[in-house]
Amino acid sequence: MNIAGAAKLSLPLIVGLGAIAMIRPIMKMTGLMDLIGQQFGSILMTVLISLAWLIIVIMKKVTDPVRTLVLAGVAYALFAIIVSGVMSPILTGHLQGPLTNPFAFVSVFITNAIWGLIVGAIAQGIRKGRR
Repeated sequence: MNIAGAAKLSLPLIVGLGAIAMIRPIMKMTGLMDLIGQQFGSILMTVLISLAWLIIVIMKKVTDPVRTLVLAGVAYALFAIIVSGVMSPILTGHLQGPLTNPFAFVSVFITNAIWGLIVGAIAQGIRKGRR
């Protein structure tokens, strides 16, 4: 990504999209995910967050939905790691999560960047189909 291309991306939008995805770990931490069922709830929330991302970038007519959503995935990964690092000692008495394992740390970023890439590619396809 070059500097000129990065300047066209909306940082507030990227951060906001990343923050939307925090619904899933917050539901898990608060026990709301247990009401739905951990596995089903996680999948359901991922689908709903993906739909929200898709609708938002299409409605806002984002010019580069792929890069925007890849960076939203990275922003979410960063938020999730920070929240995990702060909340796990409070909730369990000791640090847990990606900060305790370098491989998990990297995989959180890669996984969420790929998530953004997939949703961004779908948004790009929809955009091109609407022209």
